[in-house]
Amino acid sequence: MLAEISNRCNAVEECYEFMLAYAAQGLPSDKGSKSGGQVREFLQRAVKALTDLAETCALAVKEEGLEPAEKYLAFFAVLDRDARDSLAAIELVLAQPTISSQLIDNLNASIHLRALLTDLFLVDEILKKHDKQAE
Repeated sequence: MLAEISNRCNAVEECYEFMLAYAAQGLPSDKGSKSGGQVREFLQRAVKALTDLAETCALAVKEEGLEPAEKYLAFFAVLDRDARDSLAAIELVLAQPTISSQLIDNLNASIHLRALLTDLFLVDEILKKHDKQAE
């Protein structure tokens, strides 16, 4: 379960890194370029990774017996809000007929996405620590 959460965190982080590069290209559309073809794939992977992420984290707390459980669960409520807000923004971008570099730059600047990334960095680091202790 911890590996799945780490993989989900990585998928979102990779999407963000790709979006930074995509935004810098100044493309008017996602049509006709290699990175343009990839931007939707990265966004769709992020959507998949974020869907039910907080619930998966809560299950991991139970399965791994992490304590104090109530502290983890309280933070996962924050993660859930940030993930839902970010999902709404990502899905709005995906619904557009074309995805320009400027649109992705605006998504990158979204406070929702930035909060989510900070949440994921925190979760990933804590869970890596617990995973290493279990080994």
